[in-house]
Amino acid sequence: MEKKTIFITGASSGLGKAAAKLFQSKGWNVIATMRHPEKETALGQLENVTLLPLDVTNSAQIKETVQKAASIHPIDVVLNNAGYGLIGPLEAFSDEQVTDQINTNLLGVINVSRAFTPAFREKRSGMFINVTSTFGLLSFPTCSVYSATKFAVDGFSEGLSHELAQFGVQVKIVAPGGMQTDFAGRSMHGAMHEAYGKLVEKVSEGYSAEQVANYTKAEDVAQVIFEAATDGKDQFRYIAGKDAIALYDERTAMGAEGQIAKIRAQFIF
Repeated sequence: MEKKTIFITGASSGLGKAAAKLFQSKGWNVIATMRHPEKETALGQLENVTLLPLDVTNSAQIKETVQKAASIHPIDVVLNNAGYGLIGPLEAFSDEQVTDQINTNLLGVINVSRAFTPAFREKRSGMFINVTSTFGLLSFPTCSVYSATKFAVDGFSEGLSHELAQFGVQVKIVAPGGMQTDFAGRSMHGAMHEAYGKLVEKVSEGYSAEQVANYTKAEDVAQVIFEAATDGKDQFRYIAGKDAIALYDERTAMGAEGQIAKIRAQFIF
């Protein structure tokens, strides 16, 4: 059987790196992209892993890297994973912070997907797996702009899945909850505003060492991504992690309005 190939964005750490290692261990070719591939040591030593440079906010580089990847292996699955969390009250953010968040988390996914779509359509196969978040299904204070991007990726993916179904191309999303990665460090950008001190203090309890210890491991979320890529199901949304499943089930059971009221009550002082 011919080896399948996955193209991964944001593969230098966390979930992207875990997914690259897992797919490689399952006998796939992996094209692992990141902003600075020259700094990556572990992945580059693995057989059938190719490192390529990609900043998903750079349109010209997206086209160049997608062409280069396609010349190495025909791509079967694209994992749009690159992203980070901009966390804090809206008033605390600069124009640049908001724009950077949207450029990376949303426009990056749209532009990488658009670059691959013609080839997938023409060969009448292929799959996009877009990483969203629990906060792409519901939101919490300090997550307004981050949630805006993740809700948007969810909606983008759903619309695209309908467009491409006629060509045999699938679009799926994986929505993880909290993860034991450096997301809370390197991949999280925060900003403070004095008027929201009490609120931020309350929210930050969710990022305590004790809480993070209960979060899902990146390797477990990577398993869910592998399942989405290989289960042969016409399923759109995969929820990854116990906390994510509990919140999603609560929203389904209570309805959006009920859950919004419950969350709001936690943060009224």
